[in-house]
Amino acid sequence: MNTEKDFSPLTPNIVRALNDKLYEKRKVAALEIEKLVREFVAQNNSTQIRHVIQILASEFALSQHPHSRKGGLIGLAACSIALGKDSGLYLKELIEPVLTCFNDSDSRLRYYACEALYNIVKVARGAVLPHFNLLFDGLSKLAADPDPNVKSGSELLDRLLKDIVTESNKFDLVAFVPLLRERIYSNNQYARQFIISWIHVLESVPNINLLDYLPEILDGLFQILGDNSKEIRRTCEVVLGEFLKEIKKTPSDVKFAEMANILVIHCQVADETKLTNDLIQLTAMTWMREFIQLAGRAVLPYSSGILTAVLPCLSYDDRKKNTKEAASACNHSLMKLVTPEDDEEEEKSESTESPTKKDGQPKTEVDSNDMLNASQESVGFSNISFFTPASADRPQVTLDLDGIVQVLGRHLHDSSTGMMTRIAVLKWLYHLYIKTPRKMFRHTDSLFPMLLKTLSDESDEVILKDLEVLAEIASSPAGQSDQGGSCDSADNKLVLKVPEGAKPGQQPITGSKAADSSPSTPSMNSYFYKFMINLLKRFSLERKLLENRGAFIIRQLCLLLHAENIFHSMADILLKEEDLKFASTMVQTLNTILLTSAELFQLRNQLKDLHTQESCALFCCLYRSWCHNPVATVSLCFLTQNYKHAYDLIQKFGDLEVTVDFLMEVDKLVQLIESPIFTYLRLQLLDVENNPYLIKALYGLLMLLPQSQAFQLLSHRLRCVPNPELMRTVDESKYMDSKQQVASKRASHTQVDYNELLQHFDRVQSKHLEVRHQRSGRASDHPDRKLM
Repeated sequence: MNTEKDFSPLTPNIVRALNDKLYEKRKVAALEIEKLVREFVAQNNSTQIRHVIQILASEFALSQHPHSRKGGLIGLAACSIALGKDSGLYLKELIEPVLTCFNDSDSRLRYYACEALYNIVKVARGAVLPHFNLLFDGLSKLAADPDPNVKSGSELLDRLLKDIVTESNKFDLVAFVPLLRERIYSNNQYARQFIISWIHVLESVPNINLLDYLPEILDGLFQILGDNSKEIRRTCEVVLGEFLKEIKKTPSDVKFAEMANILVIHCQVADETKLTNDLIQLTAMTWMREFIQLAGRAVLPYSSGILTAVLPCLSYDDRKKNTKEAASACNHSLMKLVTPEDDEEEEKSESTESPTKKDGQPKTEVDSNDMLNASQESVGFSNISFFTPASADRPQVTLDLDGIVQVLGRHLHDSSTGMMTRIAVLKWLYHLYIKTPRKMFRHTDSLFPMLLKTLSDESDEVILKDLEVLAEIASSPAGQSDQGGSCDSADNKLVLKVPEGAKPGQQPITGSKAADSSPSTPSMNSYFYKFMINLLKRFSLERKLLENRGAFIIRQLCLLLHAENIFHSMADILLKEEDLKFASTMVQTLNTILLTSAELFQLRNQLKDLHTQESCALFCCLYRSWCHNPVATVSLCFLTQNYKHAYDLIQKFGDLEVTVDFLMEVDKLVQLIESPIFTYLRLQLLDVENNPYLIKALYGLLMLLPQSQAFQLLSHRLRCVPNPELMRTVDESKYMDSKQQVASKRASHTQVDYNELLQHFDRVQSKHLEVRHQRSGRASDHPDRKLM
């Protein structure tokens, strides 16, 4: 430094001492400066004061010489001490050069700068608040300083500044939040500690409402919550806990939608191996649970985003039990918010939709890939459209049904989705079909294939829920059509029965799916017959599904949709089945269910006597399809007490191709005859004169069987049939009454044209024989199958 340069009003001795390498000499110079400035203050000479500060800043604090910079810093601090309460008039000139030295490469100089600023702030107190952002910016850098002395000095200054902010009521939060939002994303551990400590302080100050600006810093807080330092995580947890308490106290002032985006992102874990991510996810899910409970129906427009975050968590194991429970509470609370009024608002919401919406198409939707693959990175989260309503003009409480269905469909389609998540998805779909059926039927065409595919799921519980959804689709009045008909002629119309729980009196929706309806079976709604067709098609393509779950699925459907509807429609469809082998297998399956399942008790009773026109029509409908399997046809005749017709059928068995499979089916029928289902049939063997064809039919079966266990069983049963002469020990008049009753019951069967049924049986068996011959011909032509 040029010592001959004029630095007045600083004396040459002061200048020389400020440039000295010894701290003691610089300190003496600082005392002289303090004395000089006090004189100027007493004289009210602000010009000279500014001149002194300017010289100390430009010629010393910002000098190239390190000792000069140290002298300048101590000199500026001395000026502030001398100015006392008037230092606020010169704070900008005092602070800026000191803050510049915070960036110095010399750690000792950074320490002296920190010390100088401490003295300046200590004197100025609340007057420094207009310059708070500058001070905070400088301190945030020193908080991460590698030198322990510098960091220790910055901590003292930090505590002083916090005391000043806490005491004051003039803190400019609006000006500070942008800086806080910027610095909160620092990855440095010490900088994070500094930031979170300041947020903690500001949140605790009564007259500073940081909650209004929480959406701007919440993402950063969750980033800090993932820090490796246990102490920082604990402090951040405390801060977030305090914010959540305040939210609960004043929910009306909370910007739920603006923060929900952030929670959705942090409810999803990118790296499950990182333990801190579990804490982030649990905290975010806890916040989400509170948001749903506090905001109520106000969150409905954003429900698709919430489900995106919540559904995967439902499949967590016990290692993430708390997160799973919080997610389950979120899911349950959100589901309860959906009510029938969301379906009733359809017309109102349609009238306010965006003009860009095409007629007949769903509302504008967020790109499903963007929605379901949200980044967990902090930067750019505001661009994700989880919580953006489809139209700005839509009412705030309008249910985002299109978005929800997208999310549910994606999880149902994804093979990696956990079992509990799939169950939750199906519960949601069922709930939506119950609460908002009219709106949901817009999405049925896209959901239907996925629901059918889900029938192949490994979990019985998933299949049960899936069947509930499909049954609701097939029986909901919102999808009804007026199309009618019967399985037989127009004179024998069979009206499908509506299961319990359907909404009586609701006007059906007509014509929407007429092409999918059977030409002869009246559908409960436009999807019932389509469901039956696709279910049988799935059984045909997936024989394992039919073998392992076929009976289970059909029995459950009989409970959900009325057994008569299921058997009536399946019989009608199988009548037109081109794959005759599958038709025979399917009839065998249905027949076994009909004869053995407790769920079919009522239907068996209906078919047992055939005393009504409806029961006769149902028998004829089943019979035509049962003809694909001769043994099943005979068992149906036994069930309906058509013993003569059963005998006529067995007479025709001589013309059929008797295979091992055929004999095994006869064997099973014999076993069934010995079961409780056919107790009435065995008791009728006592009335030999009135049931001759029953005995003949059973003898016919006996003659078909080889000398097997079933043969011995049936033979033993028939040997127990009593002599008719021995049975005539009762009053003759009563005996004649009994014969008349039997004759009367048989008369009701005259509604059935048995000759025509026999002809139909012959035609079906001819087709089967032709197909078998064709197959055997192809097999004989194959070089690998030629006989040696």
